[in-house]
Amino acid sequence: MRAIIIVALLSAVFAVTPSVGDAQNKVLPAVDIPASAIKERLRPRKGDELPNLRVVDAGGHNIGVGVLYRAEGDKQTAALHYKVSEVYHVITGSATFVTGGTLVNAKIREAGSMEVSKEDGPGSSGSAIQGGVTHQLKAGDVIVIPAGTAHWFSKIDGSIAYLVIRVDPSQAIKLQ
Repeated sequence: MRAIIIVALLSAVFAVTPSVGDAQNKVLPAVDIPASAIKERLRPRKGDELPNLRVVDAGGHNIGVGVLYRAEGDKQTAALHYKVSEVYHVITGSATFVTGGTLVNAKIREAGSMEVSKEDGPGSSGSAIQGGVTHQLKAGDVIVIPAGTAHWFSKIDGSIAYLVIRVDPSQAIKLQ
């Protein structure tokens, strides 16, 4: 399972990694996120707390790392990110997740909103998805959501917490 996660994450990163020549011109520091920071986020978000723990310049593109928690009974909004791809690694819990299809009651997100500038870039939100593919996610699972693919938690079994890696080739998400 760990090998699958690593392959999925590396595939997402290398899809937008600059050439060796470009990388040699701009040396960027490695960024670590300790397990304690991830564990601390396995709960509902506080007030104006940002969903991403960090967003870093990865040499011509940004990569965001966050932890999200969702509870049964909370309103779950369907989303579609125009330019940002995501990789989810479920840490705890389980849920029914729908991808593809068409957003129901779709509305374009405002350019200046927190969701666009600090979370997952430009896109649309909706109340559900019609005609998508259903996935049963549980702890340990990984799902890759390419930019332009609608996605939505249609049912949460108690709660679910997951690590999200956001690959942002257009650098729409502000560095954090």
